[in-house]
Amino acid sequence: QVQVVESGGGLVQAGGSLTLSCAASGDIDCISVMGWYRQAAGKEREPVASSTRVGVINYSDSVKGRVMIFRDNAKGTVTLQMGSLNVDDTAVYYCYADRDRCLDPKIYWGQGTQVTVSS
Repeated sequence: QVQVVESGGGLVQAGGSLTLSCAASGDIDCISVMGWYRQAAGKEREPVASSTRVGVINYSDSVKGRVMIFRDNAKGTVTLQMGSLNVDDTAVYYCYADRDRCLDPKIYWGQGTQVTVSS
């Protein structure tokens, strides 16, 4: 079992920065990939960034160059630093942990944290 909790969302002006944090607990040694998705109102959930256990990182084209993801395997945490935010970044951001290194693989999601960018 893994529990995932996000924090750090809020309201920010366009052009500003925001850092989201995510902490996994439980079987953190069973986690391979941790990352972030987001879902804007009326749209499908889309990937933002991810980090494998060995440090392979992926960013979606929509955030590349404006976002950085940092992961600490020992602590089970992943941080998303976002800059040059625009109104299109407004969404609920969800952290996930892919517990697939052990028996009964499963993807665990956090409850989501709202990011609102004002113009």
